[in-house]
Amino acid sequence: MLINIGYGNLVNPDKLIAVVSPEAAPVKRLVQHARENNQVIDATAGRRTKAVLVMEADRVVLSALVPDTIARRVSGRDSEAWRDGSGPNREEMLT
Repeated sequence: MLINIGYGNLVNPDKLIAVVSPEAAPVKRLVQHARENNQVIDATAGRRTKAVLVMEADRVVLSALVPDTIARRVSGRDSEAWRDGSGPNREEMLT
């Protein structure tokens, strides 16, 4: 199962540890440290980072969706959550 984290980007929720807001200083330090170690995956499509996904293997994924939206998709309470790769069309993914 893969979860849509915005703009056609998908993550494996089994590898997800936390979804946090990027505003806190400790999260900013976490992202900066991950950048220095080439462990950041930027899935924002050039937009502002609204959520930081902490993944296994010390990877950090940046998303333009807010943490609440991602949490709903991971929990299966959002109709936009992707299951086996099928999901909304491109226009729907951009919201």
